[in-house]
Amino acid sequence: MMKPKVNVAIISISLAKGGAERFASLLSKMIEAENIAVHNIIINDAVDFDYKGKLYNLGTAATSTFSVFKKIEKGYLLYKYLKNNDIDVIVDNRPRNHYVRELLTMLIYVSRKKIFVIHSFNLKNYFPSPQFLSQKLYRNATKLVCVSNEIEQSIRQKFNFWNTITIYNPFEVAEDVIGEKVNDQEKYILFFGRLDEKVKNFSLMLEAFSQSEIYKAGYCLYVLGEGPDLVFIQNKIKELELEPFIKILPFVKNPQQWVANAKYTILTSRYEGFPMSLVESLALGTPVVAVDCKSGPKEIVKPEQNGLLVENNNVQELSEAMKRMINDEKLYNFCKKNASESVEHLSLDTISKQWKALILFDNND
Repeated sequence: MMKPKVNVAIISISLAKGGAERFASLLSKMIEAENIAVHNIIINDAVDFDYKGKLYNLGTAATSTFSVFKKIEKGYLLYKYLKNNDIDVIVDNRPRNHYVRELLTMLIYVSRKKIFVIHSFNLKNYFPSPQFLSQKLYRNATKLVCVSNEIEQSIRQKFNFWNTITIYNPFEVAEDVIGEKVNDQEKYILFFGRLDEKVKNFSLMLEAFSQSEIYKAGYCLYVLGEGPDLVFIQNKIKELELEPFIKILPFVKNPQQWVANAKYTILTSRYEGFPMSLVESLALGTPVVAVDCKSGPKEIVKPEQNGLLVENNNVQELSEAMKRMINDEKLYNFCKKNASESVEHLSLDTISKQWKALILFDNND
């Protein structure tokens, strides 16, 4: 006898541009199955990434013109959609930093199975202050899914939650773009992601690139993405007199051609969650140079095996690592050889099994 389908709602701010949004699109692909029906619910009208299942766009469904009324309308429409579609499981993929809003959201979710994803070590984006309010909100959640072990341990220590689990973010390689050249003219190292100085610390990246002088060996730095700090980055490049050696490229839906053809990719963030730029780079056979920020890099980068991991906020150490990955051919080739194998445990197929087990647990009993 066939068991009834489990209706799962993945609730996100949007399906555009950000890492959490990219994860939501991948999650829809991971959990879609014969016994799972996927409902993608987005708060704002923005879709860049492919997805599986149905899409309910609150950004277009709500018609109120005033901001406050529109938020209320979105809440009501969300309540109706969950009810009318018999949603069994909610995977909340949003930032959650406002207590009153989250309390109202809990009333909308009512007694359904609730899974909350924490994407960043910056916990204030996911747990409203003061601490006891967050403890009240999430103590009865089905699971708090952390994208790194370091995040999980921090949450357990700070909030005394034990309804936590670590499930890493997966990668998806588009085979049709691998091997295609995007640039035959220049050798380059690559950053790809959001242009946000507060998080990504472009000041550190650009100063280390300047000190490394790898441009003298013919290597440019490509910065691929978009975000609020484009002008800041442009001004910093001018200040360091690096204009001939750095290119800022616009956001692309799938950067894998750029990644696959880079010498290596670089990450200099002040904090992360589980930086998918590192995982995707390694999956494509491209080594990485990363700072040891909280959290994620040390759970991905195996020093001198698939890349280099350096102390955060240390310009000198970072510049030396950037040079070493260019000049030490033996090290580079060893890291490149090991790159894709080092993240095999993060494949879409492997991570999907973990998510399906979490979603279906107790639902099929």
